[in-house]
Amino acid sequence: MSDAVDAIVGQWTAERPDLTEGLWAVEVLARIQRMNRIIEKQLKAFAAERDLEVGEVDILFTLRRSGPPYALTAGALIPAAMVTSGAITNRIDRMEAKGLVERVRDGQDRRSVRIRLTERSLKITEALMADHLRHYAELLAPLDPATCATVADALRTLLEVNGDTSIT
Repeated sequence: MSDAVDAIVGQWTAERPDLTEGLWAVEVLARIQRMNRIIEKQLKAFAAERDLEVGEVDILFTLRRSGPPYALTAGALIPAAMVTSGAITNRIDRMEAKGLVERVRDGQDRRSVRIRLTERSLKITEALMADHLRHYAELLAPLDPATCATVADALRTLLEVNGDTSIT
């Protein structure tokens, strides 16, 4: 079995045999990059089929997994979404216009505004997450559960060592 990364490594090996020993990193990281592109493309299509953008799906999932009352400040959404405060504001504005979220004043601190799922979006998110998990399972179907666990552990280690340890 051979893929595009094997071809790239083969070309570098032919052109620069002196680099062959270091190409193992390309074999791993180029595949992660290529898989990321595939996942992003499929997530974009998945969201678009539901008249959503990937960032909107991310916010819906973040709010839902936060637990009742399914509300967070915009600032709390930023680390999970990995975007700027301006991008979060724009995303929330679009989602509010679609009736997916609402801005509510914090009962204890009236200066603070929380972004909350609407009843409609809570129902949408329940179905969306089930579909999302099926979609992810399809992407990983060629791998057995033990291999998935090994890959997840290895990626966790890489993320931790490189500073990506938290979503908050």
